[in-house]
Amino acid sequence: MHSTGRDIVRQSTIIAAAVFMIIGAAVGGGAFGGESVAELQNGALSAQGSYLAPAGPAFAIWSVIYLGLAAYTVWQALPAQRDSTRQRVIGWWVAASMVLNGLWLVTARYLNLVATVIVIAALLAVLARIIIMLGRDRASGVVDLTLFDGTMGLHFGWVTIATVANTAAWLTQTLPAELGEQADAWGIAVLVVVAVIAVASALASRRLAPALATSWGLVWLAVGRLGGEPESTPIGVTALVVAAVVIVAGVIGMLRARRALR
Repeated sequence: MHSTGRDIVRQSTIIAAAVFMIIGAAVGGGAFGGESVAELQNGALSAQGSYLAPAGPAFAIWSVIYLGLAAYTVWQALPAQRDSTRQRVIGWWVAASMVLNGLWLVTARYLNLVATVIVIAALLAVLARIIIMLGRDRASGVVDLTLFDGTMGLHFGWVTIATVANTAAWLTQTLPAELGEQADAWGIAVLVVVAVIAVASALASRRLAPALATSWGLVWLAVGRLGGEPESTPIGVTALVVAAVVIVAGVIGMLRARRALR
């Protein structure tokens, strides 16, 4: 298969998207001055912003995701990846995910919570599309599996939880205070939905990375509810149970993939 001018444009677009993402993260995260992400939107996006917000240390996973995306960007720009079928089919979607990633932080700083929910929902949809497409075409080797499937899987798994937390933060700020009395019931219901989505994703994609990232977020959500504010033992315990179920589903999916290869 021969490379074309479109392949070079795709590689360049991904590089540009990665640069935008990094700049957006720096600006939105307050690297050039201003409030931190936790302080934006009157603290709605902090670990105490809602009953479904993970505790602070959970967000360290962004460092791993950004590192993986940076490594992927360099790798996909190599001449050997120029005419890769996987890159041709999925690369444009990856560029879109990077743009939305950077845009979310800018939106959080300069717009409102509704806008952040719209952007992160779009990001989740794009990442879901990427995961489905990756599942249709087997990785060509360990590097491909790690930098492409692994990084995108972590990104998708974590954004699944981030979307839930973001939406909960918005609803917490807008819905009547009386509904706070039913927070446990609503929180558990949402976590059940997360479990269904995450398990289906793990079994369909046959990838462990999404399950790992989602479970990471769920465990820290449990830590936040069991030992922080707002406190909720029912939500915390449910989050731990869902995290365990998602991990099991991820392992089953991975084992199925290995059996298929044999």
